[in-house]
Amino acid sequence: MKDTPIVRQVRHDINAKPFIAIWEVTRACQLVCQHCRADAQHEPAPGQLTTAEGKALLDSIATYDKPRPIVVLTGGDPFERGDLEELTEYGTSLGLNISLSPSVTPRLTRARLEGLKAVGGSALSLSLDGATAATHDYFRGFSGTFVRTVEMAEIVTDVGFRLQINSTITSNNVKEAPALLKRVIDMGAKLWSVFFLVPTGRGTGLGALSPLEREDAMNWLHDVSNRVAIKTTEGPQYRRIVIQRSKGQPYEGGELYKFLTEETERLLGPAEHTRRPRPPMAINAGSGFVFIDHLGDVYPNGFLPMHCGNVKEQTLPDIYATSPVFKKLRDPQQWSGKCSVCEFASVCGGSRSTAFAMTGDPLASDPTCAYVPQAWKELHAAS
Repeated sequence: MKDTPIVRQVRHDINAKPFIAIWEVTRACQLVCQHCRADAQHEPAPGQLTTAEGKALLDSIATYDKPRPIVVLTGGDPFERGDLEELTEYGTSLGLNISLSPSVTPRLTRARLEGLKAVGGSALSLSLDGATAATHDYFRGFSGTFVRTVEMAEIVTDVGFRLQINSTITSNNVKEAPALLKRVIDMGAKLWSVFFLVPTGRGTGLGALSPLEREDAMNWLHDVSNRVAIKTTEGPQYRRIVIQRSKGQPYEGGELYKFLTEETERLLGPAEHTRRPRPPMAINAGSGFVFIDHLGDVYPNGFLPMHCGNVKEQTLPDIYATSPVFKKLRDPQQWSGKCSVCEFASVCGGSRSTAFAMTGDPLASDPTCAYVPQAWKELHAAS
């Protein structure tokens, strides 16, 4: 497969620095979300990074050459930290792009948003996991969260933040996806980030999509990406699908695909334009992506619990560049199964987090991927 320019860029850069650095500034959160990877708590954990330690972390990220990694302050709920404005202002002063990912609780107010925007916050994500209050509030563990999220989305955009909506798709809510898409558009979101469930944390018992259902859902996402910009989390196969479809490869789809397509047309009508989606950046766990938890421990991402160091003892750039775990995750030759020989390995790679959650091996093939690489077919035909 001939690489597109974006693929060459990602392949060249991911060994040197991440594109995105997610810092879990606190584990404290007032919600009890059904699918959370973390065991959130109502009070900050002892040992979470102090203001000074957090600034040192931001200093280390700022040592990268431009363009520097995007920094996302998440949690728990980052709004539980009283020094969030100070950290945001400091990071911005270093030339970092600081985004925020709060929970929708009483701490999320217009006054707080205005203060964070004034000190340099640029983008903000809110979670919406259903098109109705019943679905979303079940996910979040509190009634009234859905209505509050819709209300806060208007305030977020009015204050001047670039709004991103995060949605986790499971077998229980996937048929609401077209209605959820309509909500995302009506809320003025610039980006819809669709999470595919990793069976870890409190999400272990929720219904993940089957491999064929994931193909249906991702092909539908491709079709509706001319309505709103879309990226996937723990669904790297979407990048493969965008490339396949851009080359004119048809997709007939199963029952879920047909349902989602028909429901979208019913709710939204024909798309007004035909913008062709570009393959999203080829980032994956430890490959263009790094996660720092509230204690300063570093992981390939928040869903892959493989400890790779601590920023109190070693700089983040050193950990990212030298960790044996990170190096293996970036090298398909270290993987096993069909992912290791897939012609889309450099742009997809499978969900390393899902492989670990389902097989215990982060280097195994992603069990949720329905695609069979040509090299894998030939290998098994020969045997």
